[in-house]
Amino acid sequence: MAQAVGRKTKESLFTGAFSSFSIDDVAEAKEFYGTTLGLDVEETEEGLQLNIDDADPIFLYPKEDHEPATFTVLNFTVASIDEVVEQLKSRGVEFESYDGEMKTDDNDIFRGGESGDGPNIAWFKDPAGNFLSVIETDQT
Repeated sequence: MAQAVGRKTKESLFTGAFSSFSIDDVAEAKEFYGTTLGLDVEETEEGLQLNIDDADPIFLYPKEDHEPATFTVLNFTVASIDEVVEQLKSRGVEFESYDGEMKTDDNDIFRGGESGDGPNIAWFKDPAGNFLSVIETDQT
């Protein structure tokens, strides 16, 4: 097995991975993820599959006793957080606003990249109440 200089490599048992989380209403989620967010959404017998370029599919499944996650279940990377937040707000997405350690600005963005405290990030919820985010990444 080849090894990179200075880094051990390990043969994996796994051939891939994907993420999944629950929703309470398939039709509402399909509208939100497909129309509002503009993602490629495929309806399956078991729920919804989100197809995002250069990423493994994400699976959303209906659950009768769904309880929204209290943590971020899905992060979308973006080149310009200000542009994306503005576009999503124009589509009706409401962003979370925070005070304290993760204080967001007037545009509901935590400016961690500018302060050295992490990435620039903005949080919002899907119709099922799950936390999602957009995170600005360095595209250079």
